[in-house]
Amino acid sequence: MIKLELLLGIVTFALWVFCLVDAIGSPSDRVRNLPKVAWVILILLFPLVGSIAWLVAGRPDGGRRRSRHERSQPSFPEYDRPGRAAAVDPEKDAEFLRQVRERAEAQRKAYEAQKKRDAEES
Repeated sequence: MIKLELLLGIVTFALWVFCLVDAIGSPSDRVRNLPKVAWVILILLFPLVGSIAWLVAGRPDGGRRRSRHERSQPSFPEYDRPGRAAAVDPEKDAEFLRQVRERAEAQRKAYEAQKKRDAEES
């Protein structure tokens, strides 16, 4: 009988701690039915009843909880992003790509030359 009472006490304490931390960590604007401070006081004063009431009537519902630093999912794919630069002049695009290829080729040649110098020094 004592083991059952001890188990019930541990479960009640764990539920109380969980609900207290959850209530304190919940955003104030998403808490239901009572102000956040009232829920915390209710949970503190009535551990079992307050905790069950928090889970049933106070805890924010719907969706996953997000950090305030996390961005929301945009409603459009990246390539349809408003203000995205789009190609206007095909000749300028071709010129830009030619310059990129020349620069990449120059960097590749410089790398090969550096590799040869390093091999000769060793």
